[in-house]
Amino acid sequence: MSISRRAFVRDAALLAAALAMPATLDATSLLASADDADRARLAAWLRTLRHDGLASVRAPMGRTVARVGEMAVGAPYRANTLEEYLAAAGASPLREPLTAYLTGFDCVTLVESALAIARASARSRAGWDDFAREVERMRYRGGVRAGYTSRLHYFSEWIADNARRGLVRDLGPELGAVEDARPLRFMTTHRSAYRALADDGVYREIGEMERRLDASPRHLVPTARIASVLDRIRTGDVLAFATSIEGLDCTHTGLAYRDRAGVMRVLHAPLSGGVVQISRGTLPQYVAGLRTPTGILVARPLRG
Repeated sequence: MSISRRAFVRDAALLAAALAMPATLDATSLLASADDADRARLAAWLRTLRHDGLASVRAPMGRTVARVGEMAVGAPYRANTLEEYLAAAGASPLREPLTAYLTGFDCVTLVESALAIARASARSRAGWDDFAREVERMRYRGGVRAGYTSRLHYFSEWIADNARRGLVRDLGPELGAVEDARPLRFMTTHRSAYRALADDGVYREIGEMERRLDASPRHLVPTARIASVLDRIRTGDVLAFATSIEGLDCTHTGLAYRDRAGVMRVLHAPLSGGVVQISRGTLPQYVAGLRTPTGILVARPLRG
């Protein structure tokens, strides 16, 4: 994903050890296991989508995504869950398990989970395995999980890779975006912040990935232009908040959410708030309140 999840939550790294372990997928298996609480939550959310008429390929994808987000409001923020496997004896970044859970989220896993459930819900008898498969094909380059380096650590690449495979549409060009061609080097220049990069081979592969991304500038809607394109952003669109931090593309992500009064807000899992929530301010106000904002990246979820 754009910025790695560890970069999103680096200031909270010491809290990770106290968090409960999520459901994980064996590195050689396809389907994730889940505890009873995760399975019960998925079943309840799928029932709600069916009741609301949203569990169908004919239902608006964005509205289905947003409805999942609404049901997640109040769930606790959980940091660094995708990295926890690396702390286990004998763990290797070459064999990354799929981590999937619904009882807590960071900003990226909230987006992935909402989109995954929205897609899975259109299948008859959808269950945990369907949800897990959908998470996996979004999270990894080309939809193939082949170790730590196959994960889409920079969120701008997450958007680009998913767009190439018809899972989202990058709205930047049609919203009058400008190109952000700054080189992404945050991971390799902050090697000590990433446990997996202690492996020299993994470090080299991440460096190669960063250099490949030099040929793929981001489509950024500048902060000053956001208010003028609000009417073209829909509920359920994926938002990534771009930053001026050297070597980094984005610091946070979430979902666009238009409330009943027609006001565009942000549905997200912020570290500062501790739970999944809907922003009090509007989308432009939220961006203006960030520390190093340069604008937003916007992608529209597709059924895929």
